[in-house]
Amino acid sequence: MVFVNEQLSIPEEEFEFSFARSGGPGGQKVNKTSSKALVQFNVAASPSLTEAQKARISVKLANRMSAEGVLLLAAQDQRSQTMNRESALARVAALLAEALKVPKRRRPTRVPRGAVERRLEGKRQQSQKKRERSGRED
Repeated sequence: MVFVNEQLSIPEEEFEFSFARSGGPGGQKVNKTSSKALVQFNVAASPSLTEAQKARISVKLANRMSAEGVLLLAAQDQRSQTMNRESALARVAALLAEALKVPKRRRPTRVPRGAVERRLEGKRQQSQKKRERSGRED
């Protein structure tokens, strides 16, 4: 199970993994091992998610999803295939948790009277200063 937040956990069977050769330095067996983990999560067909969650994820993670509604992610920061797999699952969980966060509603507030008065007083002072600089009489 992949735990996204307190309310949501997704079984690992819903994730599809494939592996490829990772770039970067590696050593003698760099050209033989496929350690880069590619994870695919079909958001649109997931039975673990509600329709509202699917819509929210689709909007928030649109740049990481395919046209079919599949979330794509790659991890190649470790040399081990299993560690890259775990890293990819942790990153998917973090992405989903962040996408599912509902932002707090903003409570509209008024500008305090003192702030308005200070702003207008500053404008009056600036105007007076400019008026005094000009050589002509009004």
